[in-house]
Amino acid sequence: MKIALARHAGFCFGVRRSVDAVNALLNQGCRPTTLGPVIHNPTVVEAMRARGAVVAESLEQIQGDTVVIRSHGEAEAVHEALRARGLTIVDTTCPFVARIHRRVKEASQAGLPVVIVGEAGHAEVEGILGWVQGTARYVVGSEEEARALPEMEAACIVAQTTTPKGRYDAICKILQGRIGRCEIFDSICQTTVLRQSEAQDLASRVDAMLVIGGRNSSNTRKLFALCEGICPRTYFLERAEEVALLPLRTQDTIGITAGASTPDEIIKEVVTRMSELDKTITPQTDAPVEAQENPQDSEFASEFEKTLVSIRPGQTVTGTIVQVTDNEVCVNIGYKSDGLIPVAELITQENHREAYHVGDEIEVEVVKVNDGEGNVLLSEKNIVSRKNWDALVEKYENNEYVEGVGKSVVKGGLIADVDGIRTFVPASQLSERYVEKIDQFVGKPLKLKIIEVDKQKRRLVASRKAVLAEESAARKAAAWENLEVGKTVHGIVRRLTDFGAFVDIGGVDGLIHITDLSWGRVKHPSEVVKPGDEVDVLVLALDRERERISLGLKQTKPKPWETAQVNYPVGSICEGKVVRIVTFGAFVELEPGLDGLVHISQIAPTRINKVEDVLTVGDIVRVRILDVNPEAKRISLSIRDAADYGDSTELPEGDDMGLGDLPSDEEI
Repeated sequence: MKIALARHAGFCFGVRRSVDAVNALLNQGCRPTTLGPVIHNPTVVEAMRARGAVVAESLEQIQGDTVVIRSHGEAEAVHEALRARGLTIVDTTCPFVARIHRRVKEASQAGLPVVIVGEAGHAEVEGILGWVQGTARYVVGSEEEARALPEMEAACIVAQTTTPKGRYDAICKILQGRIGRCEIFDSICQTTVLRQSEAQDLASRVDAMLVIGGRNSSNTRKLFALCEGICPRTYFLERAEEVALLPLRTQDTIGITAGASTPDEIIKEVVTRMSELDKTITPQTDAPVEAQENPQDSEFASEFEKTLVSIRPGQTVTGTIVQVTDNEVCVNIGYKSDGLIPVAELITQENHREAYHVGDEIEVEVVKVNDGEGNVLLSEKNIVSRKNWDALVEKYENNEYVEGVGKSVVKGGLIADVDGIRTFVPASQLSERYVEKIDQFVGKPLKLKIIEVDKQKRRLVASRKAVLAEESAARKAAAWENLEVGKTVHGIVRRLTDFGAFVDIGGVDGLIHITDLSWGRVKHPSEVVKPGDEVDVLVLALDRERERISLGLKQTKPKPWETAQVNYPVGSICEGKVVRIVTFGAFVELEPGLDGLVHISQIAPTRINKVEDVLTVGDIVRVRILDVNPEAKRISLSIRDAADYGDSTELPEGDDMGLGDLPSDEEI
């Protein structure tokens, strides 16, 4: 006899939570009342009654001051009545059922009729009906009943969580033909879907199928019906003792599944009975008896134990997502109960219902085997955190940089988040210069280098300063590689001194001496440039040993005398600044590095004794160009003629512009 056990057999997490809640109250010496059987399994209910639990079929039968609302849920009016009586309510409504309650309440408040696809009279369906407010409500259990519904303009359609998916889809298709606008809510529990599809697959591959559960359990009856439709030799077992009555054969391959309200103890007992039964069955084939003797004992036990995997906090497991709700993700990890990942423990928390899908595999860490309500508490973030830690340690060992974000200022430095790992950056390691306000780094991306790792305490210390220093050194080396005398490079003025300006030319600083800033006279570099200016400069000299670079700004521009005749044609009028006064006249700067002389005779229309009587250094004057001699680097100017002729560049016939009065070279 060969045995195949369904993986999704036994308690679902919702039922287990209800059972564990009642047992926890009993262990505390409390005698709780459950509204209806907490589970559709007579063996479990009787065991609870024997310990003091009370099963009430109505509010009037409630005893004591503690009431447990089972996983099927109750109507909103029941909750209100219990609160009005001042009773202690332990609400173990399945989260998936609670979602349906919220949905039908919202829909009915919006004026939509509600259609519930499910089993009329079932506790879960009755509870859902109790959340519909002020609109029409219908319960549909078959396609025929769906066709009998009145036509409607719009309706909200939900399903009892244990409704077979195929039936729900078929009924919804009919309803869409009778209702103008259907708001279909996918409320079938995915654990139920998996359990049913797995059972159907198993039933197609075995000779006989055993379905274990209470006969008053709706989901177990549906499970039985699905299996019986595929495997004619499908048997319904409520108690382990019934195994002895089954017409099984040693050559059979037998499949076993169990409803959501079937405890592990009953499944284990069925396993034991099957093992004992196999020893007593007479072989019905011609094969030797010894070849068929009990090979399944260890095999069956092993297969069963696979469904009850042993887990521990901190363990990494891979599971399958079976349900996604507003508050958590339910994962089957092969344990006796499913695991729950709170939204806060997911990697993707925003829009998580779009990021996680039923059927997806997910790697998680066990946080708690029992969260106090019988659920396995899981975390996805912890797995990622561990992987990130290992990756960061590897980057530390490989001397690689990491990316982080400043989170908060603490004593002595800054806390940064580096791939989810809390990382300390000392204040002295934030910059190459003293940092007065550390909070300027909060919320900012940071490139860091890990400088210390404490593997036992999982602590990291990192440095931004080390990154800046290494990047600066790299830029400096690259800049020196590209430098050569006579090459024009682009740079940014960083700081000024009395003797020149320092320019950053891509990682290294070079000096423009004050004499190389302009072709004209410069008293201070600020007359030509200021910090932050972008300039093109010529490399004049390189001293690699002393790491000194001489730059020239004026060398990137034409010499003024080379273009003087073009820029200042004879007879033209322009403006200039008086820069020097001598006894025979005044020198006027036309542009930096280009001065012209206004002879004393050309300053005013009448004769003057002293230039200072008319002009002062710094005056802006209009002058006419009288003569340009680039070779001698001399320009003759006239203020008098600029005044006499205005803007005209035409000279009067026979006017020698007073050129004969110009001083000799010796005088100049």
